[in-house]
Formats: sequence, C-alpha cells, structure tokens
Amino acid sequence: MTELLHQQLALYMPEMAATIAIMLLKIVVILLPLMGCVAYLTLLERKVIGYMQVRLGPNRVTFFGIPFLGGFGQPIADAFKLLMKEIIIPDGANKFLFLLAPIVALAPALAAWAVVPFGSEMVLTNINAGLLYILALTSLGVYGIIIAGWASNSKYAFLGAMRSAAQIVSYEIAMGFALVGVLVAAGSLNLGDIVQAQRGNLLTWFWIPLFPLFLIYFISGVAETNRAPFDVSEGESEIVAGFHVEYAGMGFALFFLAEYANMILISGLTSVMFFGGWMSPLPESMTHVPVIGTLLGDGIHWFVFKIFLFLFLFLWFRATFPRYRYDQIMRLGWKVFLPITIVWIVVVATLVVLKVPPWFATPTLAGAGA
Repeated sequence: MTELLHQQLALYMPEMAATIAIMLLKIVVILLPLMGCVAYLTLLERKVIGYMQVRLGPNRVTFFGIPFLGGFGQPIADAFKLLMKEIIIPDGANKFLFLLAPIVALAPALAAWAVVPFGSEMVLTNINAGLLYILALTSLGVYGIIIAGWASNSKYAFLGAMRSAAQIVSYEIAMGFALVGVLVAAGSLNLGDIVQAQRGNLLTWFWIPLFPLFLIYFISGVAETNRAPFDVSEGESEIVAGFHVEYAGMGFALFFLAEYANMILISGLTSVMFFGGWMSPLPESMTHVPVIGTLLGDGIHWFVFKIFLFLFLFLWFRATFPRYRYDQIMRLGWKVFLPITIVWIVVVATLVVLKVPPWFATPTLAGAGA
C-alpha cells in the first residue's frame, strides 16, 4: 500500500510542481504591473491635479538626467525615502497588531485580482462564485483600518478609525446591493460570464439599464476608498491624519499603497460590471477591418483604457469637490443610495422576467428570468 502511494506521488508530483510554477508565474505577471501602476498613479494624480490648478506638479526627479523624463523618477524617490524612514511604534501600542494592520489593509486589494478577467481567456482563477469572492475580499479591508486605530493606543487614531469604518461599512452595503442588480441582469456570479452577457457594443453594456446602480457603485467606491470628497477620516482640521496618524516609514507607505490599489480595483470592477470589461465599444462589423480591426476589436487594451478612464474621474473629483461633512456622507449612504438600489433591483428583476429587449432578451440572460 505504501509503495503504491509512493508510485502515485512520483507520478503526480511533476504535474503538481508544473501547475504551481505556472500559477506563481501568473501571480507575478499580475502583481508586478499592478504595483508599478500603484506607484505611478501617485505621480499621475499630482500631475493631473497640478494641470487642473494651473501648476506644474513634480518635474525635477528624472532618469539619468534625460530632460523630457523630468518627474518620472518621483515615485521611485518617494519609495526610497519611505524605505529609509524609521518605523516608530508608540508606547503602549500592540506591536503585533500595529505592524499587521497595514498588511491587512493592502492584501485584499491585491488578492481580489485573482478572479478579475483581463480577457476572454486571461484570468488567474476562473471560479463560478467570483462575485462572492470579490464581495468577501473587499469587505476585509475595513479590519486593517480598525486594527490600526485601536493598536496605535491613540485617541485620535481610534476616532479616525471609527469614523472611517462606519463610512466604509455604510457604503459597502450600497455597493453590495448594486452588484446584486448586476447579478440579476447577468444571471451568473462568474465575472467572465457577466462580461459576456454585455456582448455587443457600447449600447448593450449594463451601464444603460443599470445606470442608477452604476452611479451608486462608483460613488460608493470613491467613498469606500476614503478618497476626496469623502476623506473625512483624514480631515486634518478635525482629527489630524485619521487612523494612520501614528504610522511612519513603510507602515504609512502600505496604507498609502492600499488606497491607490483599491482605486485601481474599483475602476477595474466598474469596467467589468457595467462597461463590458475587455469588450470593444464598437459593433463587431467595424472590427473586421484588416490591421486596424485588431486594435478596434476586443482585447486587454480596452480593459486598461476603461480602468484609466475611471481613475481619471477619481483624480478629477479630488480637484473639484470640497470635503463633505460627516453627517452629509452618512445621510447620502443610508437615506439616498440604499433605497435607490433596493427599488432598482426590483425594476431590473421585472425587466429580466419580462425579457425586455435589447438587454434582457438574449439566451445568455434568459436564464435569469427563468
């Protein structure tokens, strides 16, 4: 019996090792560009807001003295500066939880990309319950904020953590209900199937029949990432820097990276759920043109373009809107967004059951009505 077991292990070990190696390679291929985008999103933000406010933004740090790359070395310089800063742990703080909190805040924003499809066959793990996985992972980030505020042994950090946690939980409910509308429309929890259910062109994507849910999902995403104008947890005039006031060095850097990683994730999910993911906005008849049709057809380039479009909106909001009061933020989440999502779920379910064209009459979507 033992010999037979050893023979089976010897037979399957190479295959298992190859599978693990391929999986690790896919993870590296996803995470390395993602972390690069997170770093350079900080530069893009400073440049875009600088342009909107008629100033230059970073333009000094360059690569090897090349003039037209002025400012492009700024994220690398910032990373080295934060790496060399001392990590100071306050007296009376819980050391283990204090160091764990930034990791808990960043990890879900990276792990969620495991089920996000970049193309028809480009996905790390194509699971049927991808939408549930996304909801579960994105709701874990709040624990990092709560732990950071409590473990810091500071009343200011704890107050900032409570305000931020209440805000995130409030808008998480509205985001969840918005995604229920997507589930009803697509008839599947698989993110690839959700994209395929939108096949056609710009006018067949879910942003038209689910327009209120799209607005609520994206605005709730801005609030959940604590971005302006919903950044009351970091209101310097009220509670200094919020839940991460006691952090320095790489601890602060991880919270900083978590915010920008969540921005990219929300932009990617908005693209997948409401804007066709990797789908081209043009009709298929226009994508058969030689050479040009390759660029106009479906592909990862459209997915990346849509992500950067929504990221630009994140930056635009910060340069445009003043910070809201905390009571205004909570009222918007509970008294406006939540009732609208519940009503619109009923409307979408009715349209799906009645198979109202052009969105809910295709074979892919008919199953949801059944």
